[in-house]
Amino acid sequence: MKLNKNQDTHIVIVGLGLIGGSYAEALTRRGYTVSAVTRSQSSVDYALQRGFIAAGAAFPDPELLQKAELVVFSLYPHTLLQWLQANQHLLRPGALLTDVTGVKGSTVYAIQDMLRPDLEFIAAHPMAGKEVCGVQNADAAIFQNANYIITPTERNTPEAIATCRELGEELGFARISCLSPEEHDDMIGFVSQLTHCIAVSLMTCTECEHLVDYTGDSFRDLTRIAQINDEMWSELFLMNRDPLLHNMQRFIDEFERLKDLVAAGDREGMRQMMQLAAKRRKLFNRPGDKNQ
Repeated sequence: MKLNKNQDTHIVIVGLGLIGGSYAEALTRRGYTVSAVTRSQSSVDYALQRGFIAAGAAFPDPELLQKAELVVFSLYPHTLLQWLQANQHLLRPGALLTDVTGVKGSTVYAIQDMLRPDLEFIAAHPMAGKEVCGVQNADAAIFQNANYIITPTERNTPEAIATCRELGEELGFARISCLSPEEHDDMIGFVSQLTHCIAVSLMTCTECEHLVDYTGDSFRDLTRIAQINDEMWSELFLMNRDPLLHNMQRFIDEFERLKDLVAAGDREGMRQMMQLAAKRRKLFNRPGDKNQ
C-alpha cells in the first residue's frame, strides 16, 4: 500500500499512550483519518477532545479495525504479541501492520510467524519520547529532528518497507535508517538501554538526601532519563538481555580504564580519552546548540 491522505488512507493506532497519541496527533495534522483502539475510555475521550483522532474505542472494535489499511501498534512487546494472537482475525485482508516497540529480535520473527498470510508486519522504532507517559502528554513535536529505524526481514516486501519509510517522513523524522532486528537490538542496547542504566545507577549510588541542593546542569542533564517508566523499561531490558549485557560490559571496561588512568595519575592518558570523547560528541551537535 501507499499512504495517500487525499484518498483517505485510514490509520488505526492500537495503544494510545505517549507515542501512540503523538503518532495520532501528527498524522491527523497531516490530513489522515486516524482512529484508535486502547484500554482506557478516558484516553479515547481525551484524544477525541483534542482532535487527535476521528474515532476510538476502549476495546478491539471490529468496525474500526476493518477499516484500517495501516495499523500502528504502540504497545509493550508482550502485550503486542498477545493482542495479535487474540485479535488479528478482526483486521482487514491486506492490512499493513507496524509498531513502535524498542526491541525487535524477540518480537518481529514471532509476530511474522503467527500472522495470517494476508497481513504484513514491518517493524519500526521511533527514537523519540519523554520522561512521562500517557496520551495527555502526547506531542507531535517530539519527532522533529529525531531518528526513525525500520527493521525489515526477508519476509517483508519492498512496498511495505517503502510505506514504512513514508510513514516516518510524514511523522517528521529527520533521519530514517534500515537495520536488521539483530543490528537494531545491539545498537539500542548501547544508545538507549545502556544510557538509561547509567542514569538509574547514578541516582541510586549515593544516599545523599540533599543532592538536589548541590547539583548543576551537568548532573541534571545526565540523569534526566532516570525518571523512568519502570514497567516498560524493565521489560525491554530483559527482552534484550544479551545485547544489553554486552554493552554494559563495554562501558564497565572503559570506565575501569578511566579509573586506572586517574589512579595512576596519568593526565595525558585522561586528556587523550577526553579529546576522543569530545570529538565524537561534537558530531551530535545541531545548529544553535551551545558549545559548538
